[in-house]
Amino acid sequence: MSRYLLPLALLLLGGCAASTPQAFYQLPAPAAQLPANAAGPAVLLGPLQLADYLQRENLVQRRSDQRLDLSADDRWAGSLQDDVGRLLLATLAERLHSGNLALYPDRIGFHADAQLILHVARLDSGPQQPAVLEARWRLLDAQGRQRAGDLLRLSETHDGSLDDQVAAQGRLVERLGQRLAEAVQALSAGS
Repeated sequence: MSRYLLPLALLLLGGCAASTPQAFYQLPAPAAQLPANAAGPAVLLGPLQLADYLQRENLVQRRSDQRLDLSADDRWAGSLQDDVGRLLLATLAERLHSGNLALYPDRIGFHADAQLILHVARLDSGPQQPAVLEARWRLLDAQGRQRAGDLLRLSETHDGSLDDQVAAQGRLVERLGQRLAEAVQALSAGS
């Protein structure tokens, strides 16, 4: 019996050694820091919705306009939706010079000058495909009236590595945040 167990144990150990370790990714944090005395407009970000295919832990790789692959070993370190919200809030805080921001649904007792409603329909890339972000956003004033909105498509090149793809996706989210900040600034200037 022992002569059968030793080869079986070696096969099992060999299978474990051959498995690929999982890698975990996050969108990069913005480099700039918000000044401590920032008192810009009060902005509520959300609801923020990501397309269904993005609401998973596996990284999605785009192979063509019609084909997406789920990575078996590469995952988001947490929720991509939370990462997008965190990066957008940080970008808005920096651009608007405001520490008075909230992410929906955390709005109890928060009185917003503006609300940004956002649906991200696409945020992906592939080894041979650029990083692409497609989003629809609406800006509401303090009374809930829509004051601005847009359907936009942004793209960013990368070197093909997963690290650079995730970095490119982060740059796209920051660019979206910059556009949202410009819309809030225009609303504040018109008030």
